[in-house]
Amino acid sequence: MAALLNASSQLMCPHGGQVNIITSNTKSKADGAFLVRSADTFTITGCPFAVGPTPHPCVQVNWVQPAAQSKSVQAFHLTEQSVGLCVAADQAVQGTVMVVNTQRKVSGR
Repeated sequence: MAALLNASSQLMCPHGGQVNIITSNTKSKADGAFLVRSADTFTITGCPFAVGPTPHPCVQVNWVQPAAQSKSVQAFHLTEQSVGLCVAADQAVQGTVMVVNTQRKVSGR
């Protein structure tokens, strides 16, 4: 079982951009912060990636593999093992999201 992600989890794109988590979950918490779900919003700021001289930063995370069994408010939770793709404004996939830090009290699958 993997630790569930919550609104206090720290995520990054593969280029070092910070992921900002906006959750609409107001029912389930872990370690004092609301659990995040695949249906929530994950925007990225500060990505320095460029294609040659043209900036092409990651701007959001699209989750393709959330938790298989754990959910709340009709959407599956995310765990440290979930797979999220970091994409640019033109939806080009630029790598997978990295979980830097998350709570360790609650886990799921």
